[in-house]
Amino acid sequence: MFRFLRYQFNLVLLAISFFTRLPVPFSLDYSPQKLHQAGRYFPLVGWLLAALLSAFYCFAIGYFGVAVTVCLLMILSLVLTGALHEDGLADTADGFWGGHTAARKLAIMKDSQIGTYGTCALICLLLTKFILLSTLAVNQQLLLALAVAYPLSRALAISHVQRLAYARQNNDASKSAALAQPMQPRVLLWLVISSLPGLLFLTLPSAIIILLSGCALRLALKHWFHKHIAGYTGDCLGFAQQVQELLIYLLLIATLPKVTNEHIFAQLF
Repeated sequence: MFRFLRYQFNLVLLAISFFTRLPVPFSLDYSPQKLHQAGRYFPLVGWLLAALLSAFYCFAIGYFGVAVTVCLLMILSLVLTGALHEDGLADTADGFWGGHTAARKLAIMKDSQIGTYGTCALICLLLTKFILLSTLAVNQQLLLALAVAYPLSRALAISHVQRLAYARQNNDASKSAALAQPMQPRVLLWLVISSLPGLLFLTLPSAIIILLSGCALRLALKHWFHKHIAGYTGDCLGFAQQVQELLIYLLLIATLPKVTNEHIFAQLF
């Protein structure tokens, strides 16, 4: 039992080291196979990030107010994750909208330079996220939103490895290649279970709407990825995580008690 727990703890640390910039011990037992197995703990990484950001929000809100605190929270999130998912969103936007063939799209996505489509996508993403998180903060639901969105969006994103092929032929050239294998049913079940507890704090209609909408968006993204590159890359998973996160925030706002625009403005500024 001790060896099993030690092995699983090593997988958790591998997931943290891959999906965040948080420090982990240098003595981790790494292999591509173990990194693939560590993908099951992607939602737990979301829980950890949500906890850290929630602690920061509770500390800072009394000093800075809603607008400044939400802005700093977004910056902290970018620092903690190394903007991994935002980078995937920008690369996917550049590739899908800037290339005419699957090969060209993949080449653009591999380029470290950001183009017009990626820049526009990032601006829209960050601006929309700031507005949604600020609205949730005014409604005193931001901590709940983080607890729902951070784990669930990550589970929905990484679940794409189940039904899509990895689009790059030279898998060894990508740091995401180790994750590019379907998960076993029991591992997939754990992935789902570990991502859902935040929904328990919502009303049943809200939880159902968010879950069904997330699954519908996942299906739409699956067809979109297949249409453009006949599969997925790590950038696509980052794109999926970000848009799933925005969808959850938007649906939470839609199902929360409404506040007036004047109240929002007063709370923000």
